[in-house]
Amino acid sequence: MDALEELLGENGGMPGGARWAAMRSDAVSSTTPPPLCPPPPGHTSPNHLQHQHQAQAQSNNSIRAQIEIIPCKVCGDKSSGVHYGVITCEGCKGFFRRSQSAVINYQCPRNKNCVVDRVNRNRCQYCRLQKCLRLGMSRDAVKFGRMSKKQREKVEDEVRYHRAQLRAQTVPVPDSSGQLGTAREFPEPTSSDQLHPPYGGNSTGYPYGDIGYTPGAGYTTYGTQVTPTMPYDISADYVDSTTAYDPRPSIDQLATDSNSIITNVVTTDPSQICELLCKTIADAHARTCLYSLEYIHSMFRKPQDLSKLLYYKNMAHEELWLECAQKLTTVIQQIIEFAKMVPGFMKLSQDDQIVLLKAGSFELAILRMSRYYDLSNNCVLYSDTMLPQDCFYTTDTNEMKLVTLAFEVARAVAELKLTETELALYSAVVLLSADRQGLKGLAEIGRLGQAVLRALRLELEKNHTVPIKGDVTVCDALLAKIPTLRELSVLHMEALAKFKRSTPHLEFPALHKELFSVDS
Repeated sequence: MDALEELLGENGGMPGGARWAAMRSDAVSSTTPPPLCPPPPGHTSPNHLQHQHQAQAQSNNSIRAQIEIIPCKVCGDKSSGVHYGVITCEGCKGFFRRSQSAVINYQCPRNKNCVVDRVNRNRCQYCRLQKCLRLGMSRDAVKFGRMSKKQREKVEDEVRYHRAQLRAQTVPVPDSSGQLGTAREFPEPTSSDQLHPPYGGNSTGYPYGDIGYTPGAGYTTYGTQVTPTMPYDISADYVDSTTAYDPRPSIDQLATDSNSIITNVVTTDPSQICELLCKTIADAHARTCLYSLEYIHSMFRKPQDLSKLLYYKNMAHEELWLECAQKLTTVIQQIIEFAKMVPGFMKLSQDDQIVLLKAGSFELAILRMSRYYDLSNNCVLYSDTMLPQDCFYTTDTNEMKLVTLAFEVARAVAELKLTETELALYSAVVLLSADRQGLKGLAEIGRLGQAVLRALRLELEKNHTVPIKGDVTVCDALLAKIPTLRELSVLHMEALAKFKRSTPHLEFPALHKELFSVDS
């Protein structure tokens, strides 16, 4: 299996819907112990005691199995039970065990506020350990079987909550005519405790952040309603069972028929589909961004490091290409994770998924570059350094055309002052382009793309009431940039092909080679 198929197959080799079904059958099923016949008054038979012990053991095993429906509290991956006092996956259990087995002094390379989720959990060991400790992980923690009744009830409440969430995963997506189409499954919720403020202006003029919902600002933190008309929030984040948990009212009633509830909401108010798409795609974007809002802004404020500028300016041509290819590959790994969380994407055939990613990944990387563009200084955040365009200067005409246009597009998108939700939706629109060569499921992709485009239009109309120039709206400007993004992608392939012909001895990252194959 090649690199891209491996990344797309990380969900256990099954499409998103199939994996959900497997999880439902594995994690939610429980064994109900047979009724016990009471012994005669004043007599406790050995058989009766044995039945009681068996029933208690079955009950405990059933609860333990159901705990796995709750995502890992540290990274959001599929949990395997209670480890060191907290519900975690095997990976975080092993990480915490290793961190406690020896004196290890972890250091954070950033500002001690790294996002710790399934995608980024290995990126910063310091922040991962701090999150483990913050959640209450301890070598002295009790196992689930010895929890107090109150603690057990909290966990059981949370299991019921997640069972309701699983039953509510399928929502209809309207087709291009506005009618409800086939049901599509929303992706598995993963853990992220990094919710940042929305994106207004700042001293640098840079409008974007990394993640962003704040109550009272038109966005909501997970666990609160998107609009007053919604019975409950389908995309609510998990509730932390290590802290006090107040179960939502009537969650059991909602769990009995959550699919019909969601269908009724969408049928009576189709705009709810847009709300759900906005929340889910914004969440996918937030979980797959490399840098936080605080880190980006702190880098904008830092004075330029002249030694690093000289380092990049004096870098050999071949070395610069490989450096950029490695950075691009890292970004594209996040883009693939983003795509996998876009509603409906994992329901497409794997061939169509690969076509969409091969055609659109570079374009989405340019859109993400706009988040790191400092409008005040015309620099872009590159790793831990703010670099101007001339740091990427080469004597090759095609390469310079590529660099110049990439900076122009990144700046133009940054100037539109999009929120992260809008940038996420725009990225999904670009990804779900049904006119890519080689696609087979055109109707399916077109229907999904149109639903996301409608969500983007509504979001832009809500936040950008004044046209940019004349009667040109922000949405018009974004759609007009799609041909330029395509041109950039072509320029990149042409420059890459020329460079590879002149340097056949150089080895590029495996994922980069597959996505940008110059032979196909």
